[in-house]
Amino acid sequence: MNTVLLPINEYLNRLENADNNVKNEIENELVNIGKEAVPSLVDSLQVLKGRTRGIVAMILIRIGESSIDYLQKAAESNSDFEWIANYLITEIKGVAA
Repeated sequence: MNTVLLPINEYLNRLENADNNVKNEIENELVNIGKEAVPSLVDSLQVLKGRTRGIVAMILIRIGESSIDYLQKAAESNSDFEWIANYLITEIKGVAA
């Protein structure tokens, strides 16, 4: 695993062409960063498409409760993102239950 932390957007750029092993490594690294990664991940989730968007959503679910406040704030300021944020919050709460 990488011991030097990269900017979140660098991890996301690497995801675009990653094979499954690299994808899993990147996903685990971002989950391990945890709460500090949440703002950048939520901001990115609002503009990403396809596979990378799905991976970021899964990372936020895996980070868990620490993601909820920022997801709620993003939903309040972006009505197009509201249903995605609410879905992720429901998933997080379901995992934590």
